[in-house]
Amino acid sequence: MSPDQDAATGWPIPVHTGVLVLASGEAIFGFGFGAVGSAVGEVCFNTAMTGYQEILTDPSYAGQIVTFTFPHIGNVGVNDEDVETVDLDKSSGVRGVIVAAPSSDPSNYRALRPLGEWLAARGIVGLSGIDTRALTTLIREKGMQNAVIAFAPDGVFDLAALRAEAAAWPGIDGMDLVPSVTAPARFDWDETVWRQASGYGKRDGVKLRVVAVDYGVKRNILRLLAEAGCEVIVVPATTSAQEILALSPDGVFLSNGPGDPAETGKYAVPTIRALLAQKVPTFGICLGHQMMALAVGAKTQKMPQGHHGANHPVKDFTTGKVEIVSMNHGFAVDRDSLPANAQETHRSLFDGSNCGIALSDRPAFSVQHHPEASPGPQDSHYLFARFVDMMEKARA
Repeated sequence: MSPDQDAATGWPIPVHTGVLVLASGEAIFGFGFGAVGSAVGEVCFNTAMTGYQEILTDPSYAGQIVTFTFPHIGNVGVNDEDVETVDLDKSSGVRGVIVAAPSSDPSNYRALRPLGEWLAARGIVGLSGIDTRALTTLIREKGMQNAVIAFAPDGVFDLAALRAEAAAWPGIDGMDLVPSVTAPARFDWDETVWRQASGYGKRDGVKLRVVAVDYGVKRNILRLLAEAGCEVIVVPATTSAQEILALSPDGVFLSNGPGDPAETGKYAVPTIRALLAQKVPTFGICLGHQMMALAVGAKTQKMPQGHHGANHPVKDFTTGKVEIVSMNHGFAVDRDSLPANAQETHRSLFDGSNCGIALSDRPAFSVQHHPEASPGPQDSHYLFARFVDMMEKARA
């Protein structure tokens, strides 16, 4: 009998071609897929059941290794329409992906290729065949872990080197990751939302001009602004307030993005303060929400496990309604640090963390969750109408 066969059954013993090595030293073996090689990052878990392509192309996941709690990831394959990264020439921000089981051949009329082939093309390392429930429990109990994910087709790993790399990585706390995902130069956006009969459309007419500051913006955010009749001008994260005001915006949008908001805030907060001082209508999402809070004097803090999923309940105190939303953030605004002019408008019903503010002395508001619904439900689409209404009132 061959040494690579099980003595009891005679079946081949599978070779573990993938591994996740935690900074604490544990090595979790499975089967690699996607890109061959290794990557270091912070391991988080995402509870979404759908939308894996949008998640894996969300620039906010830069520096992270995403573990999906839903066991069947990849079944509908991938296509060219569900990518959320604006610059298709850039690699995905996400460092790796972990799933319970490898997917079969995709079964969907929109699928163009399998998940593994797509991951390999984008340079994303994949790992399957591990107990994702146990890994999720570890993160819930001990917090998000720094780790190295690796795929070697021959199953040979230098575990000592991988452990050293994981232990040496400083982690996202204190790291500005926006430069790796922001646009290199200004550009205009006119694509609108997807419809089954016709795909993506083009904006028809312009009512308002919005300057979107790109900290790692997602495509569907820009589409919803264009759908609302806005001329959308996207500018890099380091654009000054003077440059933004020179474009004569009716409103400014502060986008989502990755990393530690306190670090990005070192150059972003002065710009936002200057815009708020001019009473320019301002709307922020995710990192943009955290940037606005920092700009008015609040603080942010690292969360033990973060919020990552498309099934998070949030209460809007301005309407009294509860909505189910998409979330993706590892930092949160410290509610106790909010100044008197920042009213809390939204709160997570999972852990009570802050999910939105509105300023009482400025036409400005922001939310922690992702109302553009890619992935996730569309309960919060009304926030874009709220922003348009704010701009129209300011213009009048």
